Amino acid sequence: MRLTSGSPRPILPAFLASTIAAFLLQLSSGAAPFPQDLEPISIVGRETSYLYPSFQGLMSDNDTIRLGLDFQRMLRINHMLYIAARDHVFAINLGTSSEQIIPQQKLTWKTKDVAKCTVRGKNSDECYNYIKVLVPRNDETLFACGTNAFNPTCRNYKMSTLEQEGEEVVGQARCPFESRQSNVGLFAGGDFYSATMTDFLASDAVIYRSLGESSPVLRTVKYDSKWLREPHFLHAIEYGNYVYFFFSEIAVEYTTLGKVVFSRVARVCKNDNGGSPRVLERYWTSFLKARLNCSVPGDSFFYFDVLQSLTNVLQINHRPAVLGVFTTQANSITGSAVCGFYMDDIEKAFNGKFKEQRNSESAWTPVLEEQVPKPRPGSCAGEGSAATYKSSTTFPDETLTFIKSYPLMDESVPSVNDRPFFTRTTSRFKLTQIAVDTSAGPYKNYTVVFLGSDNGHVLKILASSEGANSSFNSQLLEDIDVYNPNKCNVQGEDRRVLGLELDRDHHALFVAFSSCVIRVPLSRCHDYTNCKKSCLSSRDPYCIWLKSDSCVTVSPGFKGGFEQDVENGYHQHPDTCHGKTTPTSASTTHHGAAFPKEAGDSERGTGPDRLPPVGEQGSPDSEPISVEMEGKGEGHASSLNFDLQGISLLGPDRLIAHV
Repeated sequence: MRLTSGSPRPILPAFLASTIAAFLLQLSSGAAPFPQDLEPISIVGRETSYLYPSFQGLMSDNDTIRLGLDFQRMLRINHMLYIAARDHVFAINLGTSSEQIIPQQKLTWKTKDVAKCTVRGKNSDECYNYIKVLVPRNDETLFACGTNAFNPTCRNYKMSTLEQEGEEVVGQARCPFESRQSNVGLFAGGDFYSATMTDFLASDAVIYRSLGESSPVLRTVKYDSKWLREPHFLHAIEYGNYVYFFFSEIAVEYTTLGKVVFSRVARVCKNDNGGSPRVLERYWTSFLKARLNCSVPGDSFFYFDVLQSLTNVLQINHRPAVLGVFTTQANSITGSAVCGFYMDDIEKAFNGKFKEQRNSESAWTPVLEEQVPKPRPGSCAGEGSAATYKSSTTFPDETLTFIKSYPLMDESVPSVNDRPFFTRTTSRFKLTQIAVDTSAGPYKNYTVVFLGSDNGHVLKILASSEGANSSFNSQLLEDIDVYNPNKCNVQGEDRRVLGLELDRDHHALFVAFSSCVIRVPLSRCHDYTNCKKSCLSSRDPYCIWLKSDSCVTVSPGFKGGFEQDVENGYHQHPDTCHGKTTPTSASTTHHGAAFPKEAGDSERGTGPDRLPPVGEQGSPDSEPISVEMEGKGEGHASSLNFDLQGISLLGPDRLIAHV
């Protein structure tokens, strides 16, 4: 860990300062070593990434030329990638975007309320329609919501043509009022579940259900910090009988220590009908929340408290789980980590003890079991202790009053193996996004994790092994400098990766920045040309060596003969490349002859860009991950053993991840 030279020394809350001091003392006292950041096998600099196709929006639009794309979110459905931005949604055909990103279709939805917006005191540059919600409503319909100049509005669009269907609906509580506010949303069982701010001043945060044909509209209790306190919503998942919301918020249980951010998972029952006319009518009766614990264990735990990005449910050790990127507090030493959480551990926390504060001066403590009424607060009607209740509206007032006052669980959700899979603590840049390919390689038995950061880089991490007894460490395969200032600098430089979308069918990763989206190939096998050692020592599961003496990207369903040495990296063989660069730790991968620049569509996307001046290629600032996998063939569970980011081997627990 280090402080950046020339930067002001951060002011730490007392508990953070004491934690760090104790942690450093632990390091000096010979305790278990802190996980070390790994070096990349290859660095992919700008001389390569400048060639990747990019998309900047409608360059014939004066607002886009002046303000940039203003990316909001991406959504991949089958062979189409939808990009939501300011005033527009673009539909990209993934099968035709390898050299140029040209929208197949687009919808334009501009606000008509600019005058009202400026009257409210907002800058005219804020009075646009930022598309903040874009989710499938069914197999044929997209549901979109925009800020609409601080007057949120929602519409339905045909997925095939992007033509509007039906009338607009009010977007309040479904979409934020401005682009900087966080939000998530999804349809489950015909109902729309959303989490956002409900008012112009962003003072009322809500988790909300609406638009259902038979389910009542429900929300969290208004202006109650025990339910939500300045939340930043990140992700929502439908799983089983519940909808889960993942977010960070100011920890109400640590108010005496200043504003400390914790990461949370909250849960609501899909069959929740609200409370009785006396208690919690039109409010959730099943809302519970628990802390997500992503920390390095030791005499003093080192916490990564702020959730940045989360996957959907995948499998770890044949158990459903999620993977998330976490960072340290904003005023702490910079650090990032990747942690996994089993879904049944989340449920275990929700079935545990509740947390309470008896008065404003006392500490938060567990609620005694004898004080918990029956049926258990937070239960779904018709299940568990509430099995005899057909609807939450018939729950006893005692149960409803309890859950209104005590929605917070006492125990936090432990991470898989009680430690991060991957840490990064010697960089001043933080990780921001995650995408996972759980079926990489000729036999789809390797896992590759992609991590975006706020310095414009993407880290590509291998986690793989064949055979139950294999124990090689995972590798940081590549540190890719993706950000292209020639394409992405509109209103100054904003290198933060805002989104990652994997397109494994076409061997691509779409990396989103505020003013551009760049298509990055999953591998650069052709860089190694006819050098066998370079090809095999790259340890890239996407690359194979053919008998024709060439290194190529493995294609789906490939049946021919090939060589690949992901586990060992071909170290036992002599260098036969005759002066060609063999990938080594922190070596730079150079592209072959640059293909000619193609004229891009001035209104849509562009092809390859020019190479940067000599000396401007990016430098690595990252670390690796590690995983082991076993099993071959599609449809078989891959057994993974994560050892992400230089963390020492994780012991007997073996991980697996597959979608």
